[in-house]
Amino acid sequence: MKKIFQIGLLRGIFGQILGMALGYGLVTALQLLSGARLRAEPAWVVGGAFSALGFLIALGAFTDWFRMAKGEEVPEPEDIEEPQDGRRYWGLSYDHKVIGVQYGFLSLFLLVLGGLFGLIFRTELLAPQLQFLSFNLFNTLIGLHGMVLIASILMGIAAVSNYVIPLLIGARDMAFPRLNAFSFWVAVPGALILLWSLALGGFETGWTGYPPLSIRGPMGVQMFFLGVWFVGWSSILGALNLIATILRMRAPGMSMFRMPILAWSVLATSIIALTATQLIGLSFQLVLFERLLGMGFFEPSNGGNPILFQHLFWFYSHPAVYIFVLPGLGIISELLPVFVRKPLFGYKWVAMSSLGIALVGFLVWAHHMFAAGMEEYLRVPFMYSTLLVAVPTGVKFFSWTATIWQGNIRLRVPMLFVLGGIIIFLLGGITGPLLGTVSTNLHLTDTYYVVGHFHATMFGGYVFPFFAALYYWFPKITGRQMSEKLGKWHFWLLFIGFMVMSLGQMRIGMLGMRRRIADYDPAMGFQLPNIIITLAGFMVALSVLILFINLYRSARFGQVATGNVWQSRSPEWQIPSPTPAHNYPAPLRIVGEPYDYAGESQRYVEVDGAVPAAHAAD
Repeated sequence: MKKIFQIGLLRGIFGQILGMALGYGLVTALQLLSGARLRAEPAWVVGGAFSALGFLIALGAFTDWFRMAKGEEVPEPEDIEEPQDGRRYWGLSYDHKVIGVQYGFLSLFLLVLGGLFGLIFRTELLAPQLQFLSFNLFNTLIGLHGMVLIASILMGIAAVSNYVIPLLIGARDMAFPRLNAFSFWVAVPGALILLWSLALGGFETGWTGYPPLSIRGPMGVQMFFLGVWFVGWSSILGALNLIATILRMRAPGMSMFRMPILAWSVLATSIIALTATQLIGLSFQLVLFERLLGMGFFEPSNGGNPILFQHLFWFYSHPAVYIFVLPGLGIISELLPVFVRKPLFGYKWVAMSSLGIALVGFLVWAHHMFAAGMEEYLRVPFMYSTLLVAVPTGVKFFSWTATIWQGNIRLRVPMLFVLGGIIIFLLGGITGPLLGTVSTNLHLTDTYYVVGHFHATMFGGYVFPFFAALYYWFPKITGRQMSEKLGKWHFWLLFIGFMVMSLGQMRIGMLGMRRRIADYDPAMGFQLPNIIITLAGFMVALSVLILFINLYRSARFGQVATGNVWQSRSPEWQIPSPTPAHNYPAPLRIVGEPYDYAGESQRYVEVDGAVPAAHAAD
């Protein structure tokens, strides 16, 4: 038993259970003592909040801060000796590399869970009428599929950012290591609370949580709101840390326009996350309070306005699309020069385009509300601002095309996923204007066309680049390379399966099939397309299974990765793999341009006056 409680995650889960029991019992006792009518919902909400605190306290996330508050001296994070075996990944660590791997584990876990939810309700849609799900469970699975995968994406972005960004800019760690650890671990109880919604009646609102349906729905809605609220804190605090790290901890000689392009993308993403995430937290918190305390924010019968919720929600949730895809686009721009052996075309324009997308992304939210009863005179300006996003996005596509042109392309697995991401993100881009233009939006809104377009944007902008990053930096993390053969099976099954699924969704959407509907009329001809889409979804799931097999086999038996396996100019490939405990054994300086693959003799990194033996040509 003692050994079990040495594992931080298990200790935290035990603390979460105790916290839930304490919060639930406290509210119930207060109701009994005051003579008030017993209500379970306040007890569950307070219990949920206490459960997250119980998790973090039992884990030890507050221990150092409590000691500081008492005036005690605590060691610097870099001076704390951590276990060097697998246990460090299951407990509190201040090493950005360990935290990056922890984010990656959580992201992949949530990816599998959200994907399973999707496969379950897609199986229900193989035939008209209900087969094995109730309407409430069908809608709950759709909502959990969406929000769990959004959490998975946020964790995946944090995984890449935490592990790679300090290495790319020559830093020893993140600016605030303790806050970095807290940012990860606060997401874990948040994800568990989100999943508890299934046991408390679920929620019928989809992932958006629109009132008044969410105000009148079952108790599971409250766990949905509370779980997202805690995951939002993880995103906000992580963004703050990344901004401070990028702006203040770059190696000498690394000016802003000598930074790797991925750092620019993560900086733009972090600005959005820091400033916009609070809006979704606020909107969900207001509905939570309205249910608990009877406040009239959004319920029309109490004088509320449900359209206000949509403004608050989408002011975050459309910029959130760029939180999801900007790091992915940065990964594409980061890896492309390595595999075509050419400089990144228009580096400064690509860097500034990330900030441009972040800025314009705050001006487009209301195109989600063209059919919601919004004032008509607002439609046209939001239509134009939505279409304007194509300009900075187009800069990236022109850069990628020019970089590939006449390059010496090496079709390794990371490059396959980069090219797949470009193609699928282009599909998401060219199908977007139909939803940004008022006349076509009113026809297509809330159809499966929106589902197909959104999935193309997410897969092209995040999923394919994330897998590219996983294959590319896996040797740096583990010291072993992943199997190229299994990687190609993973890529082709995923690419073909996704294209069939997404194009099929857009087709039946244009024919009029509504999203979030558990049944459909067989006379409309929707059954065969739904069978094809579902089979394609299982093909995507098979590809992910191959990824996990590849991860396991490669981590244990993969070819040992020695030296600069990709012949990259980037700083992290100038040191041994796996990455040493404190990253760089000697201070490094930036003396050249990051993507000057046209002239291999021109250095980018200089370590303590020596030229790294890693700039060799192919």
